[in-house]
Amino acid sequence: MGNAHRKSRGRGGGKAQDRDAHKHRDSAESALKKGASEKKSEKLLSEREGEFNGYLRGGEKSESAEAEEISKSHREGSRSAGGGSSASLPPAAAKLKSEGNELFKSGQFGEAVLKYSEAIECVAGLGEQSPEDLSILYSNRAACYLKEGNCSDCIQDCNRALELQPFALKPLLRRAMANESMERYRQAYIDYKTVLQIDSSIQAANDSANRITKTLIDQDGPSWREKLPPIPVVPVAAQLHRWDGGSLTSENKPNTIDINREEELQMNREEALEKFKRLKNEGNDFVKMGEYEEAANKYSECMKLNTEECTVYTNRALCYLKLYKYEEAKRDCDHVLQIEDSNVKAFYRRALAYKGLQNYQASVDDFNKVLLIDPNVLEAQKELEEVTEPDEGEERQFATAGGAETPHVPKRAPRRASGKLRVSEPSNAYDFGQIINAVNASKDKAACADLLTVTDPKTLPVLLSNKLEGEILLIFIQSLEHYVAGRDPGLAYQHLFYLSKAERFKVVLALLSRNEKEEVQQLFDLLSESQSDQYSLEDLESLKKVYEL
Repeated sequence: MGNAHRKSRGRGGGKAQDRDAHKHRDSAESALKKGASEKKSEKLLSEREGEFNGYLRGGEKSESAEAEEISKSHREGSRSAGGGSSASLPPAAAKLKSEGNELFKSGQFGEAVLKYSEAIECVAGLGEQSPEDLSILYSNRAACYLKEGNCSDCIQDCNRALELQPFALKPLLRRAMANESMERYRQAYIDYKTVLQIDSSIQAANDSANRITKTLIDQDGPSWREKLPPIPVVPVAAQLHRWDGGSLTSENKPNTIDINREEELQMNREEALEKFKRLKNEGNDFVKMGEYEEAANKYSECMKLNTEECTVYTNRALCYLKLYKYEEAKRDCDHVLQIEDSNVKAFYRRALAYKGLQNYQASVDDFNKVLLIDPNVLEAQKELEEVTEPDEGEERQFATAGGAETPHVPKRAPRRASGKLRVSEPSNAYDFGQIINAVNASKDKAACADLLTVTDPKTLPVLLSNKLEGEILLIFIQSLEHYVAGRDPGLAYQHLFYLSKAERFKVVLALLSRNEKEEVQQLFDLLSESQSDQYSLEDLESLKKVYEL
């Protein structure tokens, strides 16, 4: 590393400098690096560490530069370990990746997912795949999914990134956070411990591993370690990778931190966490007793210790609803939805708040969002029926997690609710996935047809990403056959064509039963009997071969 520094910092100096001067300069640089490392470590310790709902704070680099840092660390880390240069992305994929990075920086995570997905498709379509480049793209997309609260897809993308680039730091850490958020504590613990083998200076990973250890002890007892999967042994080459993509040498290894100071900070964090838990439990107890004012005060004290724990905000929103403080309840739900944009409780309780404020259209919209995310929330369906159809004499009770009831709020009927699921044009892959989940759960082929009608067929591969399953393919086929092909055969053909370009299409197709393939054949027969300037019979026959018919 000294040679690299001499080259970069003294290009014009030539080769005639004597060895003593080199040693003097290397020594000075080593001292500067040591001081910088100590300042960095001290800063990490002085900042408030910890994670809630799967998001890092404190030791994590700022999200504004996250996507570019990922790319840089993967490439430079690969060079430091393997000595070879990183493969270059094709120009089109590089442009898409850059656009995705910019969208990520501006907080437009859903749009960034689309760009990274297009870049993945571009690189994979070339045939000569670069494992390193694909790993980076999957890791970047995983970061977007994590920000959206889409932990399942985050884990899938991290798995793919790690298959392509084993022991890459970013995907490991993201997978750990997603698993912890989904309460898969054993898997999260394994990943955090693997991360710490690669870079032991990541304080947030240390904190998370310690916290999960306590959870596992409570869950599994003294033999908790025996129930863990084996922790992989990280190769020496991977241990050389640094968070910033450099390599560890005696010059830039993390300096030893004052043990007493670290213990003091750790104690303060543990005390704050214990106090937070105690206040939250006291608030929950007050809710069960119907003492909502006292409960709201306890939750407010919790927020002084942690502003990102969403449950205390949704709990306080419930208290405010009980106290008829609808505006305050709405503000708490707004805060949660800024952090978790698919939090069902926040949408549900904000809908109740809007109802109390007599903003019925906003209430209807939020109840519909609840049902879009989870069609099985019967309380939301009942509330939606009430808010769209007057029934002044009825007062309904809704059992909450704490055993409490929602307050009675005024009812009005701006319009009658439609029996069919309302579908609007999806703005990103996440919205598209939520709508697909809703129509698939209800088997609403008419709503699925509406979705396909307002969706540009060319965007299907990107919107579906890696979510295509047999049930989804079949409801698409059925919806196109019964509701689209008759009135617009060209649109049905276009959807079939671009559906075949989706990731996992071949796998899903291979798993279809004989009866299910017959349904696909029926749609093609219907299209062959129709006329459209979008396709010829030769086009149709060619596409049938793709569908193995």
